[in-house]
This record gives sequence, structure tokens and C-alpha cells, in this order.
Amino acid sequence: MSITIRNIAKKLKLSIGAVSRAMDGYPDISEETRQRVIQTAKEMGYVPNRAARQLRRQKADAIGYILPSDTPRFADPFFSEFLSGLGDETALHPFDLLVSIAPPGAEAEQTIYRTWTQSRKVDGFILDRIHLHDWRVRFLAEQAIPFVGLEHSLDGIDYPRVQVDNASSMSGLVVHLVGRGFRRIAFIGGPEQLVIQNERLTGYRQGLEDMHLALDPDLVVTSDLTGTSGYQTTKRLCSIPDPPDAIMCINDETAFGALHALRDLGVQIGKDMAVTGFDGVAASAHSDPPLTTLDIPVHEIAHKLVDLLAAELKHQPALERRIVYAPRLLKRLSTGDSSS
Repeated sequence: MSITIRNIAKKLKLSIGAVSRAMDGYPDISEETRQRVIQTAKEMGYVPNRAARQLRRQKADAIGYILPSDTPRFADPFFSEFLSGLGDETALHPFDLLVSIAPPGAEAEQTIYRTWTQSRKVDGFILDRIHLHDWRVRFLAEQAIPFVGLEHSLDGIDYPRVQVDNASSMSGLVVHLVGRGFRRIAFIGGPEQLVIQNERLTGYRQGLEDMHLALDPDLVVTSDLTGTSGYQTTKRLCSIPDPPDAIMCINDETAFGALHALRDLGVQIGKDMAVTGFDGVAASAHSDPPLTTLDIPVHEIAHKLVDLLAAELKHQPALERRIVYAPRLLKRLSTGDSSS
């Protein structure tokens, strides 16, 4: 026979309502009573009916993550590491992690957010690939749905977030390339509406200025953050009359495509042409050649985002609402450095 709340209430001589509220953490139940209920439930082998508990509390005990992409990107090493971090940390709280994928800004993406919000499928959201002006930020704030983000939009809305020091690290990377003897440095960026594009491009420009190098518009090109696009844009850069001798990529996935293109062209990577990435995914250490990149702890960042959202959902004051990471430069053979 399965143990119910009624059995626990009878043993403790409490009302069913008091036992239920103790298990759900309501503040009108004393801590002493709550601990008695929890201990007795454990001793009796009580297994809560999660569906009934969710209905009673009007909570899903789940958080949502909608991967913003036009194409399936679960093979992208950044998202693989990010999702792994989200899954590991949600299990500890514990929450379910509900994941989907949709083109950013498209009707399909908006439909998923509205559906999950209206149906209360999730209690809150984790956002990444934040836009300078992001409809998701405005929508969730208007709906009073808790959310956290990787990066911060310019919408004037304060929300718990993790940020990366994109600009300073990129300008420092330019300095490193110049120190290795490279002077004509290109930048393969991403969609102009992204925060990471704006900040990393700003850092690239600042680095050129610091090194007294002129900005050549022909060396600043746009990709869609994929390896395929990195391959194609690198081929185009190498075909212009005065090609670059170094290519800085907005992310590692783009850089992997650039490396592939240069190998196909017979370029000596690290000597005739340098390539750099950003993210420091594990695969960057094993590319051909190993990729010089700006390393951020993707898995740890995902953990922090879940922790921030959990604090919001539990109405607990977070120690920090804004956490900033400074990328670490990993110097490898793609820039002529010894592999590290």
C-alpha cells in the first residue's frame, strides 16, 4: 500500500492541510513542524505525487531554454557544453529542463515563448545570444516571468545575468597577434543585432587603434556563427587583392570553418596566416592545428545562470545579480604559439 499525506497527518496528529503546506515550504508552518513532517515522510517511505504537487502550488518545477538558431545546432560544441551545464545544475535544485529550438526573432520562437508562458509549462527562462534590443527580455519582463541571461540587452531592464568581458579581451588579442608579427588582421563577426557582435567588434577596433593600425572595412565581414559560414567567409577574404595575414573569429565554431578553408587553400596556418576563436570549447584544443582562443568556462557559466534563476524562483536574494567573467587567452599553434 502506498503512503499518502493522510497517513503522515494521522501519525503526527496534524491536519492534511498542515502536512501539505509543510512539504511545500509555506512560511505559516514552523520550521520545527516542517522538519518533523519531512523526517516522518522519509521514514514512512512517502513518494510525493509530483503532478498533484505542481497543480497545488501552481508551479511546473521546470525551467525553459529555447536555443536561438535557424538550424539544428546541438552539435555546436558551445551549445553542447552549455546544455550539459544547464542539465547538470537543474538536476541539483531539482528542476526539469525543457529545451527547444527556434529561429531567433521569428514567429516560431515567439509562439514557443508565449505557449510555455501561458500554459505554465516552465517557471522561468534562461536566455542567451542576447540582442542589443531583445523582444524576449521585454516580453518576459512584461509578463512578470522570471528569467536570466547570458549578456545584457540595452532595453533598460535589469535582470540577473552573466556577462563576459568581450571588448577588453578582444583588444588584448589584437595586441597578441601584433606581437606575433601579424599586421593585417581581419574580423569575422556575426549578426549585427547581437550583443556579442557589438562588444567583440568594439574590442577588435580598439585593439587596432591601440596598435596604431588602420581599420580596413574590407577585412570586417559577417557570418552566421557556423563553421560553414566561417569556411565561406575565409575563402572570400583570401581572394581579395590585399588579403589578411590573421583572422579573428567571433566564436570557435566560425574559427573551425576558417581553419578548414585555409587548409584547403594550402596556407601554412600559424605562419602565413593566424586564426583565433572565442569560447574555448574543448574541441579547440584538438583542431588542426590547435586553436588559439579566448577561453570562457561555458559549463560553469551555465551553472551560474541556473543558480541565479533558482534564486529568483525561490524569492531568495542572490549574492550577485551580475557576474562577470574575464576570458583567458589560450595560445596555440594557430597563431604560431606553442600549444597550451
